[in-house]
Amino acid sequence: MTRLIGANALIVALGVTVVGLLLVTFGARRQRAEWVEAGYSATYLQFALVTAATFAMIFGLVSHDFSIDYVAQVGSRATPLYYTVISLWGALEGSILFWGWVLSLLTALVVFWNRDRGGKLIPYTTATLLGVGIFFQILLVGPAHPFGLVSPVPLDGPGPNPLLQNHWLMGIHPPLLYLGYVGMTVPFAFAMGAMAAGEVGDTGWIRLSRRWLLGAWAFLTAAIIAGMWWSYEVLGWGGYWAWDPVENASFMPWLTATAFLHSVMVQERRGLLKLWNLNLIVATFVLTILGTFLTRSGVLTSVHAFTEGNIGYYFLVAIAIVLLLSFVLVAGNSEKLTSDGQLEGTASRGSVFLLNNLFLTAFTFTVLVGTLFPLVAEAVRGVKVSVGEPFFNRMTVPICVALLFLMGVGPALPWKAADRATIRRKLLPPAIGSGVALLVALFAGTRDVFALLAFMFAAFALVANVGEFVEGARLRMQQRGESAPLALSELVNANRRRYGGYVAHLGVVAVAAAITAASTFKTEYEGTIKKGESLKIGENMAVRLDEVWGREEPQRAVIGTTLTLLKNGREIATLDPRMNFYPTSQQPVPTPAVRSRPTGDIYVNLQAFQQDGSNATLRVIVEPLVPWIWLGGMIICCGALISMLPVPGAARVRAAARAESAERAPGATTPVTAS
Repeated sequence: MTRLIGANALIVALGVTVVGLLLVTFGARRQRAEWVEAGYSATYLQFALVTAATFAMIFGLVSHDFSIDYVAQVGSRATPLYYTVISLWGALEGSILFWGWVLSLLTALVVFWNRDRGGKLIPYTTATLLGVGIFFQILLVGPAHPFGLVSPVPLDGPGPNPLLQNHWLMGIHPPLLYLGYVGMTVPFAFAMGAMAAGEVGDTGWIRLSRRWLLGAWAFLTAAIIAGMWWSYEVLGWGGYWAWDPVENASFMPWLTATAFLHSVMVQERRGLLKLWNLNLIVATFVLTILGTFLTRSGVLTSVHAFTEGNIGYYFLVAIAIVLLLSFVLVAGNSEKLTSDGQLEGTASRGSVFLLNNLFLTAFTFTVLVGTLFPLVAEAVRGVKVSVGEPFFNRMTVPICVALLFLMGVGPALPWKAADRATIRRKLLPPAIGSGVALLVALFAGTRDVFALLAFMFAAFALVANVGEFVEGARLRMQQRGESAPLALSELVNANRRRYGGYVAHLGVVAVAAAITAASTFKTEYEGTIKKGESLKIGENMAVRLDEVWGREEPQRAVIGTTLTLLKNGREIATLDPRMNFYPTSQQPVPTPAVRSRPTGDIYVNLQAFQQDGSNATLRVIVEPLVPWIWLGGMIICCGALISMLPVPGAARVRAAARAESAERAPGATTPVTAS
C-alpha cells in the first residue's frame, strides 16, 4: 500500500504540474484571470501530492518495507532510526524525491506570497517553476523512480553507505545543500518570467527575487561550511576542502550568486549591468543543474557520487534547453537590456563592484575548467588526467587575495567619485591595520608571499568593515545622543541590507584568515606507542595511550582508544579516536577525536592498532584557528539573514532621504546611507 500511494502520487503530480503550466501560460497570454488562478491552485495540489509521496517513502524506510526498491537499496533493520530517516537523501532516487519536494514547496510559497500581484510576471515565473518541476517529476516516474517493486522481498537490506551513517552532519549538510540548490531556481524563474513578460528593463523582478536569492545563498553557504566540517570530522585526513569535483560543483553557483548580489546594486543605483545580471542568474541556475549532473551521472568516482546510468543524459538535455530558452528570451528583450546610466569615477563603489565581479567570474571559470577538463580529456582522448589541489591553489589563491582587498575598499568608497581627502580618511585606518597584521605574521614565521598578503588584506577588510559600524554609530551618538548599543542597533535596523552585507564580509574575513593560518602553521605528528606511553606534540604537549578497546553495535563494530591529552605533564582532556567497521565496507571508517579551542584544534586519528591492544598508531595534527572557519560561516549566514529582513517603513524613508543627501555631497558619511 505504501508503495502504491507514493508511486501514484508522483504520477498524478506530474499530470497536475503539466496542467498547471498550461493554465498559467495561456491564462497570462490571453488575459484569463480564472485560468491563472486555476494554475496557481495546481501548485498547491502539486505540493500536496509530492509531500504525500515523500512521507510515504519515509514511512517505508522506518517500517522497513523492503518491497520498495529504494528501501531495499538503503534500508537496514540494524541502522539507527536517525540514519534510517535521513537515508531519504542518501542515494539517487531518494535525493531526487527530496529535491522535487523542496521545489514543490518553494513553488507553492512563491505563488502564495505573490498571488495578488497583477501583470504577467508572476504567471510566467510560476510557469518557469512548474517547468523545472516537470523535469524532476519526469525523473521520478522514469529513470529515478523510487517506488519500484522488489520481488521476492528481501528480509533485510544493506543500509546506507557507511560514510553516510557515521556522523550526525549527514542530517544537516544535504538538506542545506538542496535548499541552496533548489532555492536558486526561484530567482532564475523571476528572471525568465520578467523576460517573458517584457518587464526585464526595470528592477521589479530583482526586488521580488532578492530575498529568495539571499536565502538560497545563505543555505548554500551553510551547506558548504557544513560539508567542510563533515569532511573534517569523518574522513580522518585532517582537511576540510580537497577540490573534489562535487565540492567544486557546489562552490561555483555560490561564486556567481555572490557576484550577482554585488552587481545587482550597480543596476539598481546606476542602471548598469542589466544583461550581465541576467546572465549571472542563468549561470547560477545552470551550475546547480551541472552540479546535480556531476553527482548523479556516474561520470565521477567520489563519496558524493550516487550511481551510474542514463540519468546524466536527462540533465544534459535540461541544461541545453535552459541555455537555449534563455538565449531566445535575452535576444527578444535586447532593446530593454541596454544600460541607461554610467559609472562616475574610478574611485567609486560601482567600480569596485565591477572589479569584484571580474575576479569572481575568473574564479568561477578557473574552478569550472579544473573540474571539467579531466572529464573532457577522458571522453575525447581516453586518458585520465588529474587536476588536483596544486593547480587550484596556484590559480585561485591570488584571486582570493584580490577579493579580500576589494572587500575592504568597496565599503569605504561612495557611489560617486571620491576625492583624495575622502580616500585618505577612509583607507588610512585599514592600511595601518594591514601593516600591523604584516608585522605580526612575519614575527610568527610566515614567509609565503600569498599567506602574508592574505593576512594583510584580511586585516584591511576587517578594519574597513568594522569602521563602517563604528563611524555610523558614532555619528548617531553625536547627532541624537543615543547610547553606543542603541546607536549600533538603530544603525543596522535602518539599513539592514547594507550592514547585513558588512556582517557577511566579516564572516568571509574570519574564514579566509582561519584557512590561511591553518594552512601556514599546521603541524603533524605520527607514531606508534604502547599503553602508558606518550606521543610528544610540540614543545609542551603530548597524548598518552591509556587503553585500546572494542565494542559491537547493531550496525557496526568499533575499535577505539582512550587517550589523555597532557600539557606540561598535566592532564587537560580525554580523547577517543575510533575505527568503525561496517559489514558493507572493506575499509574502516574513521572517527577522529577533535579538541577545539578558539586558538585552534588538536586533531587525533587512529591509524592502526595491535590485535591484543598493546599499542596503537596515532596521527596528531595541530591546526590553528580552524574553529573560526565554522564560526565565520555562521557569521556569513547571519549577515544574509539581516539583509533579508525588511527595513521598517519610517527607517526606509529616512534612508532614502539620507541617500539622496549623500549623492549630492560625494564622500559625505551618513550613518544610514543606502547601499
